[in-house]
Amino acid sequence: MSNYHVAVVAFPFATHAGLLFGLVQRLANSLPNVTFTFFSTNKSNSSIFTTPTAQKNHHNNNIKPYDISDGIPEGYVLGGIEEIIGLFFKSAKKNLQNAIVAAENESGKKITCVMADAFMWFSGEMAEELNVSWIPVWTSAAGSLSVHVDTDLIRENVGIQGIDGREDEILKFIPGFSELRLGDLPGGVVSGDLKSPFLMMLHKMGKTIGKGTAIPINSFEELDPSIVQYLKSKFNNFLNVGPFNLTSPPPLANSIDKNDCIEWLDNQEPNSVAYIGFGTVATPPPNELKAMAQALEERKIPFLWSIKENFMSHFPEGFMENTRDYGKIVPWAPQVQVLGHSSIGVFINHSGWNSVLESIASGVPIICRPFFGDHHLNSWMVEKVWKIGVKIEGGVFTKSGTIEALDLVLSKKREELKEQIGMYKELALKAVGPSGSSTRNFNKLVEIITSC
Repeated sequence: MSNYHVAVVAFPFATHAGLLFGLVQRLANSLPNVTFTFFSTNKSNSSIFTTPTAQKNHHNNNIKPYDISDGIPEGYVLGGIEEIIGLFFKSAKKNLQNAIVAAENESGKKITCVMADAFMWFSGEMAEELNVSWIPVWTSAAGSLSVHVDTDLIRENVGIQGIDGREDEILKFIPGFSELRLGDLPGGVVSGDLKSPFLMMLHKMGKTIGKGTAIPINSFEELDPSIVQYLKSKFNNFLNVGPFNLTSPPPLANSIDKNDCIEWLDNQEPNSVAYIGFGTVATPPPNELKAMAQALEERKIPFLWSIKENFMSHFPEGFMENTRDYGKIVPWAPQVQVLGHSSIGVFINHSGWNSVLESIASGVPIICRPFFGDHHLNSWMVEKVWKIGVKIEGGVFTKSGTIEALDLVLSKKREELKEQIGMYKELALKAVGPSGSSTRNFNKLVEIITSC
């Protein structure tokens, strides 16, 4: 087993690399004699391997970071994130091929398996060229993977022109879904600039992922049984090995609280506090921040709001002073610990997959305000399928819509939503338990890696 060498290919943007690293750390702990070389950009690797969490758990020392180029020419004036991703992909395959040869020479071990973020679809071609197994990892939900896999089917039935005005159409032909709102399909399926490098990447990923020897995903089977059954029928070793936040938390997830959030929460009533956190890439625009603040102030709802200081200027005049007796605003909050506190009654977020899983693991209902990517699909599932929260009316925050959503979650439907998400919490905990489905699937993944 000491000759096994897994090339891990990260997608070095947003939270992807951290999630993949969490899974690889778990694998490395189970396989201390296997070498894992973690290929990502210098910026991404630096942010992961220097965290206290990573260093603390890195006792086996069998995960080696290896930097590859971000593809950005020296002196290049950068545009948006899609342009940055496009530049990275332009040279990524060649850069990775060269890096793999160098890593093999340094370690004295040939690559025996390629494990990659599924977004790095061309890594399957690299594995084929190396004549080794390919394991694409999907860091989001089964549903979002399924619609990307069936993009051509959806386009044939819906078309890719004239989607505007048709958002509320209900689709009933998509495998694994009883129904789905057209406007809640992820970008790149039938909407957006389908010729952009990022959306073309998603399409290629959906068409090639089935070539994987195994497909581990960041979820648990009991959450989406019909979709999981469908994907199992299509692919070999479709393995739900999550939720990662319970089985293999990414770096920083367990950071020690350096502020007084928890102490403040200790003084609040059970299930009373609205926790608001949108992460780093999906802050609502100024008019929506103002509307949320007005709703909280009018209803005098206890709240903990994690928001960067530069966005606080958009609050209504006097808001911070008027709400200081029942509200707390911080630039950062230890989200896992906050959601686990008994005083939290609702989590207001962008319905990113990590946030949804953290809500489920904590048993906290959700108010969704989706922005892009899989957010809209996740919010559909939260409200219509799992029934563990609500989507904000019209998809944007208004004062009246925010009040209505808060009243629903904290009062009118409180018991119903708490019971429903509590059920999924128990299923998630059982799945990651000693004999649970996610644990069995992880053990299967370990077997596959050591039989490559």
